Amino acid sequence: MESTPEWASQPCIMGIDEAGRGPVLGPMVYGCLYCPLSYQSSLASLHFADSKTLKEEKREELYENLKLDKSLGWAVDVIGPRELSAKMLAINKINLNEISHNSAMGLIKQVLDMGVLLTEVYLDTVGDPEKYRIKLSERFSSIKFVVSKKADSLYPVVSGASIVAKVTRDRALREWLVEETGENINRNFGSGYPGDPETKAWLVQHKHSVFGFPSLVRFSWGTCTTHLKSEVEVAWESDEADESGNGNSSSKRQAKLSKFGFTTPEGRSEEIESSGKGRCKFFQARKIQQITQF
Repeated sequence: MESTPEWASQPCIMGIDEAGRGPVLGPMVYGCLYCPLSYQSSLASLHFADSKTLKEEKREELYENLKLDKSLGWAVDVIGPRELSAKMLAINKINLNEISHNSAMGLIKQVLDMGVLLTEVYLDTVGDPEKYRIKLSERFSSIKFVVSKKADSLYPVVSGASIVAKVTRDRALREWLVEETGENINRNFGSGYPGDPETKAWLVQHKHSVFGFPSLVRFSWGTCTTHLKSEVEVAWESDEADESGNGNSSSKRQAKLSKFGFTTPEGRSEEIESSGKGRCKFFQARKIQQITQF
């Protein structure tokens, strides 16, 4: 995103769309495009369209063109697979719709904070369109919101946002730095969608019996749960007392992996959960205990 444009004080419109909501691999990207209201009629001449209907070469071309257009501004929010999984698997879970809503509202706030006078914002819906519109209006009362299905094919400003999001995600995947250094890790993972045979094959090839998948993978997806059901049982010390705000050490117990999408043998899970038997032998031998305060 560039600095505040000269036309920021004029009434402006914005479009917001996402890319990568469904894949099991890589980030989800929210993108926005904004411009003066007076420039709205010119957007049609830029040949923006729903990014899913365009070939990669055309998306790249349109993206480079809009970056050069002084009458357009844009911004992105890249939500990595690790962040998605952490939020969706947390004790206080945040579902994908809420993550999406928060990302869109974050982009709106970001552009407003730059000093851009947003008066109208168009969005592709996530969940019920009217409920989403009301939620946005309550947060930003001075803005008119239009929330609809297929907004990326109805409103050129959303089509432009769709291109920004899609190209950003595609580039992020191509340039993704794989943190894991194990042998035979390759980048032939296909589209990243769970139904893609190439993606399925990549998941099988890169599945580890203890550590699961590389960090490129969204562990919170049901696809991962299915793949990991038969793998090694893992137990760890879970300080649930800290998470609940209760400092009483007697209330601590082992967390069940099933809470995070894994299954364990029932008898063994109950034994671990009861209290200390599942602790690592290293800690048992040295009588090391968790503490809540110094």
